Amino acid sequence: MAGVFDRLQKEIEDKQKEGGITPLDLADLPPALRKIMRLMLRSVQLKYAEISEAIAQMPEKERLSPDDLAQTLEVLVKQAWLIQIGTGERAIYKVNLRRKAGSELAGGIWDSLDSKLKGKPET
Repeated sequence: MAGVFDRLQKEIEDKQKEGGITPLDLADLPPALRKIMRLMLRSVQLKYAEISEAIAQMPEKERLSPDDLAQTLEVLVKQAWLIQIGTGERAIYKVNLRRKAGSELAGGIWDSLDSKLKGKPET
């Protein structure tokens, strides 16, 4: 039985290595990180200047300073929430969404239809 548990542990570890986010993960983020991620999820990809501009338009008590913004983006990149392309003011940030598990439903539907069209019983 050790093989089953080893396989399950490996699957859990593999999912953790994938990085990225799920919508449920957002609830666990600190407020500053959550603000940036909500902004990013609306656009999926933004330039640093666009992020700065959006932050500047927030109410004063919710705004992040340029240093805080840079640190927040750095943390989100290190935690694999965002993918950074380029550096500094020219950087582009993209949301790193987790891959979804493929559905086996579609294949089963087409196999069933194919067998009915050919007049063969399903196996």
